[in-house]
Amino acid sequence: MNTLSIKIDPDLERALVLASEREHVSKSELMRRALASYLNQRAAVTSAPSALDLAGDLAGCFSGGPADLSSNPRHIEDFGRQ
Repeated sequence: MNTLSIKIDPDLERALVLASEREHVSKSELMRRALASYLNQRAAVTSAPSALDLAGDLAGCFSGGPADLSSNPRHIEDFGRQ
């Protein structure tokens, strides 16, 4: 197993010690678990499909609208009003 040294502030160290005692695992094991969990979450977020991926077949599927719909504030003057 490889070794990694990090610097953490005293408050984080105390929290780490308490959590490792509560979980009955070493600080290293707790940090490995935390890092693995973080990296798995990040991988799940980045692999989630974008809105364009989900509705890409609908993008640009109609014609006849104003060419400046996304840039002209005049088109949203009454937006949200009933």
